[in-house]
Amino acid sequence: MSSALLTKIKDDIKAAMKAHDSETLGTLRTLHSDIKNEAMKNGATPAQIEETITDEMCVDVLARSVKQKQEAIDILTKGGFMDKIPAEEAIIALYRKYMPAEMTEDEVKALIAEIKAATGASSPKDMGKIMKELSPKVKGRFDAKRASALVQEALK
Repeated sequence: MSSALLTKIKDDIKAAMKAHDSETLGTLRTLHSDIKNEAMKNGATPAQIEETITDEMCVDVLARSVKQKQEAIDILTKGGFMDKIPAEEAIIALYRKYMPAEMTEDEVKALIAEIKAATGASSPKDMGKIMKELSPKVKGRFDAKRASALVQEALK
């Protein structure tokens, strides 16, 4: 089972090579390598890597990479290295092209209400029930901390 997202990334690597776009090429090669490393961490042998990579795995790597780049921007801002920030922002923009569409806060609130009704959750003690159902649905599409805050708000 090969990932359609991984295929798109590999196709874009080829396009960047043909266009002699070294910045995009380097960024996409790094992403491709990170995805392959994730597959190997999950127990894939080098011969099995391509078959074990899923779209979900790719989105996980993308989300983690975007978060790391955003943290790097914060550090660069605090350190006064403003000239380095556009490069990090360009990488984030490129990675976001491969990620699923962001969910709005209203969409997440509706999903929380749906899960709350289905699980019968009614108190803050039931937060785990809702988060267990919500997390896979919003992963890579909405900030986990914000989702957790919305769940807490819904259970008040």
